[in-house]
Amino acid sequence: QLSASEYLLAERLARDIPLPLPHYAARRLRPGARGSRPHWPGAMQHAVRSGGELLQLPLLQRRRQPLPLLVLVDVSGSMERYARLLLAFLHAATAPRHARCAGGAALRRDVFAFGTGLSDLTPAFRLADTDAMLLAASQAIADFAGGTRIGESLARLRLRHARHLVGRRTLVLLISDGLDTGAPEVLAQELGWLRRHCGRLLWLNPLLRFAGYAPTARGAAELQRQAHGVLAVHNLGCLQDLAASLASLLRQ
Repeated sequence: QLSASEYLLAERLARDIPLPLPHYAARRLRPGARGSRPHWPGAMQHAVRSGGELLQLPLLQRRRQPLPLLVLVDVSGSMERYARLLLAFLHAATAPRHARCAGGAALRRDVFAFGTGLSDLTPAFRLADTDAMLLAASQAIADFAGGTRIGESLARLRLRHARHLVGRRTLVLLISDGLDTGAPEVLAQELGWLRRHCGRLLWLNPLLRFAGYAPTARGAAELQRQAHGVLAVHNLGCLQDLAASLASLLRQ
């Protein structure tokens, strides 16, 4: 189990290094200097304040919206030493103060833990305090430090929570060592579905800390094949590099 000082250090890093989530132009409009459509209500207000003269024509531009984020965290026994720290890091690094853009649009952030089952941690992640989030998350996870059946967990996500995948824009962070004990054909099928219904599927793998690591386990090999990119995430130094690595992958 990670110490309180490690959690505090992770939160400190997260406050300074927000994750570089891309933005897209939404359908809703807002006043802006680079707009292409006249903002007639705003023009009338300006005219009233200037004695009936229209001195400038306000414009409307499309609101900038952060890409929806879906985080899937492996909480099986082999991931126990990483899961709590990563939850603390991601909670702070994707906080509204980091994720809001100039137009004020908030990040849609959905978080699930998986092991032998699937646990919805999204309500816990809405809590502002990271310690309170960790307590609520631990109470929500019934299979912490158990086995790993990634395919079956993804099937539950598809059947019960598919609404959390918003079209093809969602950025999915799947955090796991890939040591899956479920049926390989189920994992292949569900990963294929997830890849087709999201913008990017990124695998964050703590086993990349080992020199010469190769994804020889069946689950790891399937994750390697279907993920758009793979990142190391196993210690505080890697968390510090995670933002830059994500930014590089998302530019590809």
